[in-house]
Amino acid sequence: MLNQFIQELRESFDVSLPERNSMSEYLDTIIPLIRASSEDINEIVNYSSEGGKPWMEVRDDVSFNSVVLHFFNKNGEYLRSTNGDIFKGKWRTLPDSNKIIIDAGASELFELAYLDRNFFILKKHGNHSHRKYFCMGSERLVRNIEWKDYVELLFSNYESNVSKFKITLTLVVLAIIGLILFTIL
Repeated sequence: MLNQFIQELRESFDVSLPERNSMSEYLDTIIPLIRASSEDINEIVNYSSEGGKPWMEVRDDVSFNSVVLHFFNKNGEYLRSTNGDIFKGKWRTLPDSNKIIIDAGASELFELAYLDRNFFILKKHGNHSHRKYFCMGSERLVRNIEWKDYVELLFSNYESNVSKFKITLTLVVLAIIGLILFTIL
């Protein structure tokens, strides 16, 4: 009976990335799982730094083969480098929301989907049939990886949190079993 309980407990925590067809479908699955560990858009230090913090764009479009870096510099300066060619624009957050406006020729409104030191994912506001997410990663992390590797790295954040929870829960269950055995004996 105890072995069956332990086996069922182990199976309930089996975490694997389900197969999806596109980056948007993967993100639709992963982001709700990790959203609680996301930083806030108003905590600018997470995506902007003195001298510039390079965020490399990642897409699942097979025709996308440019190296695109995005910089969200102090005082609202936005720089986009496409294969070394620089475009200057502006960015600003909207107070009391998790929204950011990026003016890069045309102004676009995005909602923060997820942010940590390695991932910066924005979701275009509204309903869109083509590019729903604007995905970036720390240049040092995503420089030579494909989009599928990007979502797997993002999912590993969730796996890490689940692993910590598993260890804690296992220790609690073992402590309870030990307490029960101690009181019986």
